[in-house]
Amino acid sequence: MDWDKLRIFHSVADAGSFTHAGEDLGLSQSAVSRQISSLEQDLKVPLFHRHARGLILTEQGELLYRTAHDVFTKLAATQTRLTDSKEKPFGELKITTTVGLGANWLTPRITDFIDLYPDIKVYLIIEDRELDLAMREADVAIRLRQPIQPDLIQRKLFTVHNHIFATPEYLRKYGTPHTAEDLDKHRILTFGPRMLTYLRDLNWLQTVGRKNGKPREAVLQVNSVYGLKRAAQSGLGIVSLPDYIVGEGTGLVQILHNVEAPSFDTYFVYPEELRASKRVTVFRDFLLAKAKEWSF
Repeated sequence: MDWDKLRIFHSVADAGSFTHAGEDLGLSQSAVSRQISSLEQDLKVPLFHRHARGLILTEQGELLYRTAHDVFTKLAATQTRLTDSKEKPFGELKITTTVGLGANWLTPRITDFIDLYPDIKVYLIIEDRELDLAMREADVAIRLRQPIQPDLIQRKLFTVHNHIFATPEYLRKYGTPHTAEDLDKHRILTFGPRMLTYLRDLNWLQTVGRKNGKPREAVLQVNSVYGLKRAAQSGLGIVSLPDYIVGEGTGLVQILHNVEAPSFDTYFVYPEELRASKRVTVFRDFLLAKAKEWSF
């Protein structure tokens, strides 16, 4: 099987179109299409169903893709080990974490890491979906819960605390709540409408102090912690936010100090196969140092 054709096939299967694969590979759409047609002729089986909305793998294509993906994943791991055999940390490091933590806590600190290790090419992937480290969607992750996969190495970074906030303008207009029960008379902002399981504690304002157990209605739901902060800053309502997203100059003031809020631990995780990686080791040590500097 021609190696170049297999590489192009793997990229097309990932991208779902000849055009997008060509952009990733630096080839024209027609060149990619010719290579796939040639591979299908070599194998004497169709690999894709072609239609106006894109490409779908055939049964034979699925089988080849699973095998090719396994091969390329193992090659990427081997490349990591070979690169890390050098004395100086070098190469690519793909880091993933949530949008809120990535944009507000990690991104402002990543400059120091890049200055320390200019030969490491950093890719920061921020999204609330947890990427699959075993499938090399990323090399390392900062997770907002303790991972349950047995093949992931983990180090606790810090504990995140939630607090209740509003703007002075909102409090002047609607009054300041003094107890959790007072929240019944206020506008509540919550996370949603669909929520990942590990983010469920973000909506504790809907139930705290409710004796009947029925959740309060939210005046607004936003599927982004950053979006919730911006809505609260506009004076729309009261919100619960993690402390990593609320710093000085936000215009928000903390209220209901006497109400106990949920907290959660944050972990740095990476697959067992990257245990000896110098890039991972130096980034881990960097994060642990930054976590110690950050006072809650």
